[in-house]
Amino acid sequence: MSLQVELVSAEAKVWTGTARMVIARTIEGEIGVLSGHEPTLALLAPGKITIRGEDGSTVEAQVEDGGFLSIDHDRVTVVADTAALVGSA
Repeated sequence: MSLQVELVSAEAKVWTGTARMVIARTIEGEIGVLSGHEPTLALLAPGKITIRGEDGSTVEAQVEDGGFLSIDHDRVTVVADTAALVGSA
């Protein structure tokens, strides 16, 4: 089963798609999200978000000013004040 992921910043939608895993840095530490994860709401810390696709691809984004991460029914929503893709994703 896959995750539906949406990563948005205050300015625009940064990335959307399906993934098998999302790794993000929260104010309480790093969190890894797989399908079936219990509903969670966490505050983001500045740092990297890694999205691993079902095909083995990896998308990375840098969050600069915090925000939040919401997990519910295999849907992961990341809302960051400032976020941008890293490299050529």
